[in-house]
Amino acid sequence: MKKKRYFGRAALTLLAAIFAVLFLLPTVLTITNSFMSESEINSNYGVIYKKAESSGSTYISEKVNLKFIPDKVTFSQYITALIKSPDYLLKFWNSAILVVPIVILQVAIAALAAYSFTRYRGKLKSFIFFFYVILMLMPYQVTLVPNYLVSDWLGILNTRWAIIMPGAFAPFSVFLLTKFMRRIPASLIEAAKLDGAGEWHIFTKICLPQCRSALYSIAILVFIDYWNMVEQPLILLPDSTMQPLSVFLSQINAGEIGLAFAVAVIYMVPSLLLFLHGEEALVEGITNSGSVKG
Repeated sequence: MKKKRYFGRAALTLLAAIFAVLFLLPTVLTITNSFMSESEINSNYGVIYKKAESSGSTYISEKVNLKFIPDKVTFSQYITALIKSPDYLLKFWNSAILVVPIVILQVAIAALAAYSFTRYRGKLKSFIFFFYVILMLMPYQVTLVPNYLVSDWLGILNTRWAIIMPGAFAPFSVFLLTKFMRRIPASLIEAAKLDGAGEWHIFTKICLPQCRSALYSIAILVFIDYWNMVEQPLILLPDSTMQPLSVFLSQINAGEIGLAFAVAVIYMVPSLLLFLHGEEALVEGITNSGSVKG
């Protein structure tokens, strides 16, 4: 029995390692290829896109040589992205200007709403919370047209507020944080009320410290989600000078493949650092939010 158990664990470990390697291959390939010269990238991957004589671009199938170790390491792609072409850095800061306010506002609004859903129960609150869950299940593409019409009516279309405002009131954070706050023992809040603590004191001194891991996990998930957004800025922010770097990465052409690798690596750095810094809080926040105490 012990041998079968060890064999099963070894097989599962090997399978998990294989899947981990497969998932990491695109990231490793992107990082290593960012240090290749443009000529080496073209020689390895061949001609991927070919300009059609009439119009547009035509995809052609050729042998692709996946190569993880460059013949000659070069930083020319990074020099171009960081120094020679300031447009990429401008789009990077456009991403930061859009995403950072969304994260801050969404976490703050979600904390207040979750505290309200936790402290005050009733049929109306239950209906509103159920409505939040329904909204959370809808993909963003479903609400894209209403957001466009509302932004046009408010006069904020083609401004950063057209992206920030819908992002600040997204329902996912409210749902996750409400589930987490309901784990806080009611006796703890009642004891604070007997000591004369008001609602604001209970919210800031008791509930928020208890939800630190959930707040951090929500911030990471929201940051990664909006850091990679493409549809929202394409529709609500048609001015290319204000669009984030994620839009550029979705519009790569044949002449910028090598540069795209370097820009993609630069673009991955904030999300990667944020994830590595708060990995434990992310796992704890998501895990504990699933076990709710009524």
